[in-house]
Amino acid sequence: MSPETHKVALLFNPSTAPTAGEYYLPSFQEAARSLGMEAIPSPVHSPEEIESTLAAIAKESGGGLVVMPDTFLVVNRSQIIKSVTQNRTPAIYPYRYFVADGGMFSYGVNTPDILRRSAEYISRIIKGEKPADLPVQVPVKFELFINRRAFQALGLTIPQTLLATADEVIE
Repeated sequence: MSPETHKVALLFNPSTAPTAGEYYLPSFQEAARSLGMEAIPSPVHSPEEIESTLAAIAKESGGGLVVMPDTFLVVNRSQIIKSVTQNRTPAIYPYRYFVADGGMFSYGVNTPDILRRSAEYISRIIKGEKPADLPVQVPVKFELFINRRAFQALGLTIPQTLLATADEVIE
């Protein structure tokens, strides 16, 4: 990679998101490569590691952050949002509440849709269908939330196409 290559970090805790490294990381790295970026796995195990990792990411010219859907990161979201804001690091999150708490934007599955569909599965099993006979389902509804103030704090303009496709823009 050339010195001008932008770097993007994938933040996760291997203990609370054990499949992140083996399942998500290869596709994340491939996507970054296809965009001419370098993917940096950024595993963290403690709040202290979050702080030092985010400070290191901030030192990268043109760096950014992708926060995995991970219970540890959800619990520590205030610290993450505060750190990326102080370090002026663009970051994307998996859930709306990160954006409501001050994060830039989130893109992820529509959780109520997944729960509704899970209830249908449970009903089918209770009525006698065998779980092995049920089709595998994947998320089909995704949501994009944008925090306009977080973008403005970094001096970034939100592309109109992104605004037009957002499910909600938080002012």
